[in-house]
Amino acid sequence: MSHASTIEAILDIVAGTTPEIREGLVGRREYVEGENPSGEDQLAADVHADQLLEERLLAIDGVGSYASEEREAVIGADEETADSGDGGLAVAVDPLDGSSNLKPNNAMGTIVAVYDAALPARGRDLVAAAYVLLGPITTMVAAVDGSVTEYVISDGERHTAREDISLPDDPTVYGFGGRVPDWTEEFTDYAREIESDTSLKLRYGGAMIGDVNQVMTYGGVFAYPALDSAPEGKLRLQFEGNPMAYIVESAGGKSSDGERSLLDVDPDDLHDRVPVHLGNAELIDGLEAAVGDE
Repeated sequence: MSHASTIEAILDIVAGTTPEIREGLVGRREYVEGENPSGEDQLAADVHADQLLEERLLAIDGVGSYASEEREAVIGADEETADSGDGGLAVAVDPLDGSSNLKPNNAMGTIVAVYDAALPARGRDLVAAAYVLLGPITTMVAAVDGSVTEYVISDGERHTAREDISLPDDPTVYGFGGRVPDWTEEFTDYAREIESDTSLKLRYGGAMIGDVNQVMTYGGVFAYPALDSAPEGKLRLQFEGNPMAYIVESAGGKSSDGERSLLDVDPDDLHDRVPVHLGNAELIDGLEAAVGDE
């Protein structure tokens, strides 16, 4: 199977699994025993979504390996391919981004990154990325070959809603994560400058996909920056930073870890964290000017 056909199959499987993930949220708000590899408590819904996606994505001809936030190591379609990168495309998944929003019933969803390299990989090795947003409407935003498309998912099938998406030229929203007292001095100065811009409105919901989708829709900037207590940030490069950067950059925006595109960050570990800044080019340029010497 060609890479193009494999990518389409991956997107179809994710879309087809989404109704089961959504329906499976009911009754799975409780935490299970143990933590994920990043040291975070796992909801039963996290585990359920991960199990569904692992089984179905690894069954695709052309997918050689699977990794997720909820698992310590890469899983191969067979024992020989997990680490070699020779067995097909590698899929890295955040099965339920924003799962802490489940208790208050706010937005959440799934992030999928498709790499043509063994994991952990650089963002430049991505060949596709997508996120599914479980909002009032279930949508998928996918970047393939430099083009971004939004789909509505209905009965497990993708229906094209918008094609060739690009960030609006006149940004209107911003959203910043982390505790304000824990922000670095440099990022605090940048945030205050953004807050003083009367053309920008605060939009932050606590699920990365929902917050970035606001930027994709209205233009603006999202950041989960380096913190005094966590200079490496909170978000995972393989599962969150890279795929969302790939989508935003494919839509004409920029990404940054504070100094460079997220797609240029060299990973050391599957679960590496990274400061994440995404949005319109001029806003990210201003961010790098403010925090680049932290």
